[in-house]
Order: sequence, then C-alpha cells, then structure tokens
Amino acid sequence: MTAALATYRTVLATSGPVLPAVSFLGRLPTAMCQLGSVLLVAETSGSLATAGVAGGALAAGQTVAGPLIGRLADRHGQRPVVLAACWANALAVAALVLAALSHLAMLPLAFLGLLAGLTVPQVGPLARTRMVALVRRSGADERTVNAALSWEGTLDEVSFVLGPALVGVAASAAHPAAALGLAALLLAGCGSAFALHPTARLTAPGARAVDAPTAYGRTAHPGRPLSRRQRHAEARERRRAARRDRPGIPRAAHVLRVSMALQGAMFGASQAGITALTERLGAPGHAGLVYAAMGVMSAVAGLSLVLVPARVGLPARWRAAAVGLTVLSVPLLFVGSLGALYAVVVVLGVAFAPHLITIFALTERLVPARRMAESMAFLTSSVVGGQALALALSGRLAESYGPAAAFAVAVAAAVLVLCLALTVRFRTRPAAPPYGGAGPGTGADAAPVRRAAGAPSDSVPPA
Repeated sequence: MTAALATYRTVLATSGPVLPAVSFLGRLPTAMCQLGSVLLVAETSGSLATAGVAGGALAAGQTVAGPLIGRLADRHGQRPVVLAACWANALAVAALVLAALSHLAMLPLAFLGLLAGLTVPQVGPLARTRMVALVRRSGADERTVNAALSWEGTLDEVSFVLGPALVGVAASAAHPAAALGLAALLLAGCGSAFALHPTARLTAPGARAVDAPTAYGRTAHPGRPLSRRQRHAEARERRRAARRDRPGIPRAAHVLRVSMALQGAMFGASQAGITALTERLGAPGHAGLVYAAMGVMSAVAGLSLVLVPARVGLPARWRAAAVGLTVLSVPLLFVGSLGALYAVVVVLGVAFAPHLITIFALTERLVPARRMAESMAFLTSSVVGGQALALALSGRLAESYGPAAAFAVAVAAAVLVLCLALTVRFRTRPAAPPYGGAGPGTGADAAPVRRAAGAPSDSVPPA
C-alpha cells in the first residue's frame, strides 16, 4: 500500500494540484446533464415521454460528437477545441433550461438536448490524454502510467456518482433547473480553466516530435550538400515514413470500443434493474444510494489496480476483469431484498473500474499518439451510447417482466465482454512517439515504440 501511495504521489506531483481539480469539476457537468435534463423536462412538461426524448437526444449527441471533438483536439490542440466546446455547451444547457421553463414543445426541447450533447467538451477523455502525456514526458515507468490511468478512471467514477447525487439534491431542495444552471457555470468556469492550463501545450500538434529517417539511414556531412541521388533517396524515405506514420487505428482497438459499449450496457441495465427493484420493494429512494455504493466500490477497486504485479500483462488483466464482470453479475438475477441488492451490487462494483481502466490502458498502447484524444473520446462515447440503449431496452423489459429481466441484459453484456476478452488476440505495431517525444526508441518513448508489428498479445507492455 505504501508503494501504491508513493506512485500516486508521483502522478500528482507531475500534474500539480490544479489540473486534477479543474478537470474533475469540468467533467462533472457531463454526469449532471443526462439525469438533470430528464428531471427538468419531466417537471416542466409533466410528460415522461417528452423527458425521455430530450434525455435520449442529449445522449445521442454526445455519443456521435465525442470522437469528432477528440479528433479536432488531436489536430488543433486541446486549448481552442475545449474553449469553444465548453462555452457552446454552457450556452446549450442554459438554452435547454430556458426552453423547458418556457414550456416549449417536444421538438425544440429534443433539438436543444441534441445540441447540448453534441457540444460536450469531453474533458474526461482529454484530461486522460493530457495526464498520460505528462507522465510519459517525465520519463515515468509503465506502472506510473497505469497509476495515472487509474487516477483518471477514479475521477470519472466519482463524477458519475457525485453528478447525479448533486442533481437529486438540487431537484429536492429547489428545482432541477438549479442543477443544470450549476452545470452551465461549471462548464464555463472550470472548462475554461482546464483549457487554459499550461499543460494544454503538451497536446498541441507542434509538441509531437516525429523524426523522419534520412537517406539510407544516415545524414549527409554537415558542410556538404546532398547529391541528387541522395535527395531522391531521402524523399522516398520520407514518403515511406509518412505511410508508416499514417494514423490508422488497429483492429484490436475497435474491439476494445465494443467491449466498452458493453460495459455501458451493463451500467444502463443495472440502473434500470435497481430502479425497478427498489420501487417493487417500496423503497424507491434507495435506487440512487445503491448505485452510488456501487460507484464508490468501483472507484476503490480502480485505485487499487496499481498494486497488481507488473508481470501481469494488460491482456491478462482484461480477461480477469471480464471473468469478474460475468461471475459477479449473475447473482443479480436472484436478488429479492434490499439488503441483498446492496451486497450484490457493491461486490459487482469491484469489477467495473478494472475493466474500464484496462481498456483505456490497452488503447493507450495500441493507437498512435496523434489519435489518442479521439480514441479516448471514442471509448467514453461508447460507454454513453451503450448505457443509453441498454437503459431504454431494459427499462421496457423491467416494466413487462420485472427487475430480473433488466438484470438479464446486464449479465448478457458481461458474457459478451468475456467472449471478446477470451477470443481476441492483439497484433500491436509501433506507435508514433508520445507528446514531447525525442524520437523513436529513446527515453520514456522507447516502450511504446519498441513494440514489434505482429507481436503476440502478451507482448503488450504491462502497466
């Protein structure tokens, strides 16, 4: 435990105290707006159907636009993209609040919900990208990189728990509009602070140093001009280097996105099942508490990942997390009391964060650095999309067949995650040097660059 604390101290010393604070507060509105929009529209319109459409439009917008915002951040740097997105998102959320309070019809509310989803600034994925760039630039080992990913995963888990809790408190004490108003203020203030933080320079396009090979692997004499033959040879080598560095996404990374969407489906189905069961037991107020307890346990498990021995590679960790998700979700089918629900859901939370963090870690090692923000945002969008679809499906099943039917969707998603983890074999290839890299095979950048094309799955470096 002392070693784990020392590793996290190294991570926080590298980032400083301000970056984690503003990134956490900047990502909190994302967790608030989904539930907040549903409660607000339901309160002002009196229609759960209208509320569901507005909330679904917001989730759809975030799912579609997340990778696009990540790609823009990769190409143009995080600072201008996050600044534009956070202010656009704050204005869209404020407009949704005003429209709901003005009792507008379903169509304009759905449009504003979609706009609020399309402009989510993706602070969580971009903070994860920035933190990895920081620790790699400092020369940290793979254990510290893994600790950075675990830390960011824990911040996500805490925001997913705290965000809906804040919405619930604001809705009970005042009005759902107060929660979304707070979200808009956090987006404008803390989102801007995250964008303007000095570490944003690390992820600017100019911060990536990719050395192109010279003719025949050597340079010309400093005082002697290149011959025509050497110039042609060097041009050929540069074209080949450009083809090698083309920012393609390996097939395995797409499989990881599917696994993340399935975890989102587990979130959505579990939420529907918990809500339905607590209502059946006459304790609907416990639904949020049960879900929060699961989130807290998941966060603790995520922070504990740094204790896993380095010899346990990331593919093995993925398989272990998939087994945990499957085995620990099956008891949900047989829960019939509030106490049993708390116990089963809290234990299941142990497997959630390890799976999520391992998927992020595998993606960080598989994709080129120049598409890191896009890939991290894609994973987050996969969770959101999977959660929204599963929530809609399992909610209907729970209404027709009871809570066990919703929980069955969660178990089925876990089984599919296990099938992916047991059958996929990774084929890694050299990645572009991380931000601020000194070139292939040197310093902190050596580990990801030395991966040989076509290497077996266990050659992916352990975190």
